[in-house]
This record gives sequence, structure tokens and C-alpha cells, in this order.
Amino acid sequence: MVKTGTRLRSQVCDTQVIIVRAADSLDDLRAGGVPMVPLEGGAAAVEGGPQEGFADGNLIGKRYVDDSGAEVLVTKAGAGTLSVGGTPLSIKEAKPLPASD
Repeated sequence: MVKTGTRLRSQVCDTQVIIVRAADSLDDLRAGGVPMVPLEGGAAAVEGGPQEGFADGNLIGKRYVDDSGAEVLVTKAGAGTLSVGGTPLSIKEAKPLPASD
């Protein structure tokens, strides 16, 4: 299982993330449809770019979440869509501030 604080990078684009909240689902974390690898000492980059249907990109500084509660923070944006297997992650919405009367 991927641990909180682990830094990962994409093999097909510039995307880099850090795990904010770990979950078993992140064992299949992908960017651009290809599994992510550790930032340091991971596998060599794969030729080509993101796979078709996984090239919507991601935004630096945004947190992406899945249904199991996993959360990743994008530290370097890239062209690949973040996903767990074939299911794209969604951007975590900001919590609304309380109203001040």
C-alpha cells in the first residue's frame, strides 16, 4: 500500500503528486492511463504521451480524491489525467466558510 507522504511521478507526462491521504485504491494510481512510479529511482519514462481518454491534464496545487477517501496533491502539473485504474479522480471542492452575521 502507498503511504501518506509518498511522492510519485508520471511515466508519460510531467505530473508529480504527493499522497495526502492513503487508501488501498492508490496501489493502482495512474497518470495518463499509465501507473505512477516513485519520484526517486522509479522506472524509466515510457515513450509517447498519455493514453487516449486520459489526456485531460491536472492542475498544480489542487487536491484530487476518489470514492474511497484517498487524496493526492499535485506538486507539478502535467498533461495526463489522474485516475485509479480506469476511473478518473475528481478535484476536491473547497469547504465553504461559515457565514458571519
